[in-house]
Amino acid sequence: MLEISMDKIASIVLMSRERERAEGELRSFLENLNEDELVSLVALMWIGRESYDPEDLDEAMRMAREEAHIPTADYLMGSPHLSDHLENGLDALGLSAQDEEDELMRGGGG
Repeated sequence: MLEISMDKIASIVLMSRERERAEGELRSFLENLNEDELVSLVALMWIGRESYDPEDLDEAMRMAREEAHIPTADYLMGSPHLSDHLENGLDALGLSAQDEEDELMRGGGG
């Protein structure tokens, strides 16, 4: 089970799509997440890029925790397709942050 809210995932997806404009904001957002949230994001990204199957979420999260050798914000920011990988990961898990993304785009926030 992911240990991060859909609101936060939606925010990260939207900021990563606008990386040139929102890079500093994205980095700050990521750096303010707790370890469990960061582990969930890395595992979700790995599932979205098909490094792990959806049924291996627990294993992906365990490996994300064990393999955290560089700051996780740096690792995530280093992925040029972060938003796509996160959305693909959610799809693979049968989840969606679309409603939260739509709300953020309307300016409603969480």
